[in-house]
Parts: sequence; structure tokens; C-alpha cells
Amino acid sequence: MASARPTIVLIPLCVPGHLPSMFEAGKRLLNSCGGGGAMSLTVLFTQMTMSANLMSDVDGLIRKESGSGLDIHFHHLPAVELPTDSPGAENFITRFIQLHAPHVKAALSGLSSPVAAVVADYFCTTLFDVTLELALPVYAYFSSSASMLALILRLPALDEEVTGDLVDMEGAIDVPGMPPVPAALLPGPLMTKGPNYEWMVYHGKRLMEAAGIIVYTVAELEPAVLAAIADGRCVPGRRAPTVYTVSPALSVKAAPGDGERPHECVAWLDAQPPASVVLLCFGSLGGSFPPPQVHEIADALERSGHRFLWVLRGPVPAGCGAPYPTDANVDELLPDGFLERTKDRGLVWPKWAPQKDIMARPAVGGFVTHCGWNSVLESLWHGVPMAPWPLYAEQHLKAFELVSVMGVAVAMEVDRERGNYVEAAELERAVRRLMGGSEEGRKAREKAAEAKALCRNAVEEGGSSYVSLQKLAREMLAYCGCEAGASASL
Repeated sequence: MASARPTIVLIPLCVPGHLPSMFEAGKRLLNSCGGGGAMSLTVLFTQMTMSANLMSDVDGLIRKESGSGLDIHFHHLPAVELPTDSPGAENFITRFIQLHAPHVKAALSGLSSPVAAVVADYFCTTLFDVTLELALPVYAYFSSSASMLALILRLPALDEEVTGDLVDMEGAIDVPGMPPVPAALLPGPLMTKGPNYEWMVYHGKRLMEAAGIIVYTVAELEPAVLAAIADGRCVPGRRAPTVYTVSPALSVKAAPGDGERPHECVAWLDAQPPASVVLLCFGSLGGSFPPPQVHEIADALERSGHRFLWVLRGPVPAGCGAPYPTDANVDELLPDGFLERTKDRGLVWPKWAPQKDIMARPAVGGFVTHCGWNSVLESLWHGVPMAPWPLYAEQHLKAFELVSVMGVAVAMEVDRERGNYVEAAELERAVRRLMGGSEEGRKAREKAAEAKALCRNAVEEGGSSYVSLQKLAREMLAYCGCEAGASASL
């Protein structure tokens, strides 16, 4: 399962918002250990039997990396019986991971090479007990923003300070390094106390036991929050583990080779003027809206007058496990005549779309996004300003940060009490501000351009992410007794 050289073991959460960034960061960490010559990478996959789509994602990743030339080994852990009494995603996921503890212990104990470190997704902190028993250093991988990390680290103390539900607090929530955060913008699992909330408190406590926390962010994008974590302002009387910022780790498809046709969305974008198209795309699990909301979006885009690329998805099939949407039937969903009236300036794409490749096209000038952290960083890597439309998890907190802290987005009113509903007039205003000549849009474009430079500088030699990975690699090499220093490019 692994080579004789020391290995870094990844334990990912095999869902779209977590697995890809963790794996890309792991590959870059491997390169930081001497171009893949000093250590290997071992990935332990949980059998996500609740969804064929999730396992298909894992199989696709394995196929993609089989010819990478890096020393990477994949191991599927035995399947476990799924929890049946776990209301809520956080409760289900954490209990699902917890059931894998004996299998993880057996896999780690059975490796033929020494383990330099275990890197576990932050939803896998129940497995820290296994690494403690085996006397292995464990690092937490945090796939979200530093602002969310600060909130999770702060949560155990906040839980003791507040007797009722956090959403009922008067005033705002204190997230160190952030402006006061309105309670209404808290992640859904944290708003009311219950099993999901309790597990998030648990994760906040266990993160403090990690040898370090690897955060998928750029240090220069969130300096105040990272300083607050480093200064011990999140956990009273204690200093958090060292934080390693490793973003971005983007893998963008190269230009098509001879005889290869570009994706239809990419080809359409290449025929549009620079920075003229607003992209509406809501991640692997998003883009499926009820018909009334679809009509509001269509009305807004038609009235805005701007070019658009709208990735519209169909409903999620019942009983599928993971909420992957289906392909959309545009004739049923869209208003009569909409496609004909907008055919010269818009494209509605009803299937999965290669967002990273789309975002890289010069024609994209604005992005209406659900604020998934991968999507945010892809947007900033290309200097594209955003209009946030948060839908679930911690996305409302990220939307607040993008507008009020980073300044890379224009504000858009999202009615959370109505299922994150957005009126046509509000979306039209946001698109006009984002793509037109408003002062708010101009400032967001300027800040996004600055963020682009920060992201790209971070991964260059001497940049913050480069240096952070080098430091982490040296630490892991030292643990397993390797004298070779971390070198090679990221």
C-alpha cells in the first residue's frame, strides 16, 4: 500500500468541497519534500456508499492521478454500516467518520513505511484518538476560510458564554479578527443548539490538539483573522496550533490539443468581449432552484442587459444520498421566449460545467456565486469580482467577509428565511453594479485585481503559501528522522 520511504497519510472527507483542495495541497506538500523523492503520499478513502456520485468522484481522481509520476498510493477503507438516526449533515458525517476508527488504525498500523504525519479533514477529528494511540503527529486540514476557522475555535468558549441559541443573541457575534458578525449570518448548524451544533463544538475543541492546522487560504487575504488565531484571541488562555496557509492549489485544464474541441461553454466565452459576461454558477451541489426562483433569475438577467452564462441545474432526485442535481429541462423551467429573446447575449447551460476552466476565460467579468470557498478562491485567482448568493453551510459568513472585509464583492440581499430567495429586482441591481459603472462595482473590481496579485504571489518562491508549505514539509521530515531538506518548487 505504500513505499519504503516515509509517507504522509491523508484522510479526506470525500465530498466536492473538501477532497479536491486537500488532495492538491497534499501533492504540493509532496513536491515540497524534494520533488516527491523524500516522501510518498498515502490516501485513505472512506466508502461513501450513500452516494454513487461521491464514489465516482473518488474513482475519477484516482484515474487522473495514476499517471502523475508522483509516489501516491490509494487505499479504500472497508465499508461501514451507515448511521440511521443522525438528523443533520454534520451529525451524520461525524458519526460516519467515527465508525471508521478501527479501520484507520489497522491501515496505519499496516503500512510498510514510517508515517511522517497524518493529515485529517477537520470533520475527522474523532480519529485523533487513533493517531494519539499510535503516537503519530496529526494535522487538521481546514478546507474553508480562516474566518470560519476562527469561529470554530471560538465556539467552545462561546457555547459556555451563551445559554440559549446563538441566533437569539442580542447584537453580533465576536469572531476574532473580523468585524462584528450578525447572528443571522452564522452557519446553519451553529444557529440553534442540538446534535449538529454539539459536534461543531466538539471539532472546535479537538482542533486544539492538532500538531498544526493546514488552512486552504492565502495569508494576505485574511491577515487580521490569522493574526487573531496566532495571538491566542480565539481560545481564552490558550494558543492555537500553528496555522499553515497553503492556498491556492488550483488545477486548471490546459488549452485543448490538436483535434480536441474546447468545452461548449468555453468556446462560447471565447467569442465574447473581455470582461463582458457575468457567470452564474453554484458549485457541484448547487444551481437547482424551484421554478419561481428560476423565473426571478431569468427576469433579472433579461432586464439587466448584460451578457451572461448561467449554469442551471435540474432537481435533486429523491433518495440519492448526496444532493447532486440533475440536468435541467430548460423548456420546462425557463419563461416562455426567454432563450429566444436573449440568444445573442446569453447562454443557459443545463449540465455540469467546468467552472475552473470557465473562470479562466478573459470574457468573464463578474461571478454570481454561492460562496463555496473553492469557488471564491478560483474567482480571486483570476481577479473576478463577485455577487454573493449564499445557500448553505458557512456561506453566509463568507459572503459577509467578501463584502465587508475583503471588498471584492458587491452586496446582494438574500432572504434566508425564504430559503435564500432573491427577488428579480435585487439580482438585476447586483448584476448592474457588478458589471456596470457603479462606484461599488469599480471598487470590487479593483480589490479583486489586488487579490489576484496576492494569490499568485503567494505560490511563487518566497511567497506566503510557498514558505508555509516548505516549513510544514521540514517539520514532517524532521519527525520521521529524514535529514533531507524541503526543496523543489510548488
